[in-house]
Amino acid sequence: MNSKLPNTPVSIFSVMSAMARENNALNLSQGFPNFDIDPELHELVSDAMRRGDNQYAPMPGLLRLRERISEKVFNSSGRTYDPTSEITVTAGATQAIYTAITALVHSGDEVLIFAPAYDCYEPAIILQGAKAVAVQLEAPEYRINWEQVQQHITSKTRMIVVNTPHNPSGTLMSESDMKQLERIALAHNLWVLSDEVYEHIVFDGQAHYSAAAFEGLANRSIITASFGKTFHTTGWKMGYCLAPKALMDEFRKVHQYLVFSVNHPMQQALATYLEEPSRYTSLGAFYQKKRDLFLQGLEGTDFKAIPSGGTYFQMVDYSEVSRQYDVDFARFLTEEYGLAAIPTSVFNLEKKNHFMLRFCFAKTEETLEQATEIIQKIQPQLASR
Repeated sequence: MNSKLPNTPVSIFSVMSAMARENNALNLSQGFPNFDIDPELHELVSDAMRRGDNQYAPMPGLLRLRERISEKVFNSSGRTYDPTSEITVTAGATQAIYTAITALVHSGDEVLIFAPAYDCYEPAIILQGAKAVAVQLEAPEYRINWEQVQQHITSKTRMIVVNTPHNPSGTLMSESDMKQLERIALAHNLWVLSDEVYEHIVFDGQAHYSAAAFEGLANRSIITASFGKTFHTTGWKMGYCLAPKALMDEFRKVHQYLVFSVNHPMQQALATYLEEPSRYTSLGAFYQKKRDLFLQGLEGTDFKAIPSGGTYFQMVDYSEVSRQYDVDFARFLTEEYGLAAIPTSVFNLEKKNHFMLRFCFAKTEETLEQATEIIQKIQPQLASR
């Protein structure tokens, strides 16, 4: 077989979760909550099923849900997206990302991504016959060097992919970053794919700056978002995307043949659930308590961390504990101590090792306390160097 993705391994998320199961380890690797969803949201889905909303939804999504999304986006960014022509409900953000890249990227194009990058970007680019060009972000702050970005742009560059709040680092793009992105996109006539799935999970009074809030960016951006991340329902695979009509027309041409439409009763439930904004505006405070609990558990150890600015992930520097390659150290922690995390070199250019692990703190307090009790036991002399 002549594989279209010959060099694509099994996802590190699948690898580490399988290793966690095999070793009966606490799984702080893959990014999913281990607590229940709001019972009211559960009941709204059940009501929709009992009501008979079990057949195909409209291709772009229920209009009622798209109207709620439009209101939500206006309240957070000040920009109005037309529910009929500029919003599409998707089978999770990953489907939205793949669809956007498929719709706008052509064979021979180049697409800029930032490493460490979420692992679905590059395969989607390769499948279009295009090339992913990575700009490496350096630990521990993972800030964008815009001069480096400029140096990586060529006549073939067609799109730039950004992710804020950023997975895996938890770094936020600032207002200045967004303006730099806007300047570069306009100067080089680039499309922007803005992955904003953690839009409501921001800490310490900081702000999330959406591409929707900047006129020049909004006019050339497809923005992806996730209900799974916002409402602790990652297994539902429910998301949405925003784009000006011309881009959304192209997006929907692909969307209709990729999934056509997505889960109907869940759309009905989310449309009602979104009527109360506090259900997503309170999310930052909810997760900040979990982040702070995890960070408190690192105190007094040789593990170091800059507090995550957003997402439900915390990067941890283990360089004073071990000089092992991060993939090996993550395996060591899972097999010897029963704690699974994600090694981040797999997302870096040339698998660069920053001696950083990513821990997911979207867990119950009991799980986080168990995890930090394990971390407290790990001494430098116990870990292989």
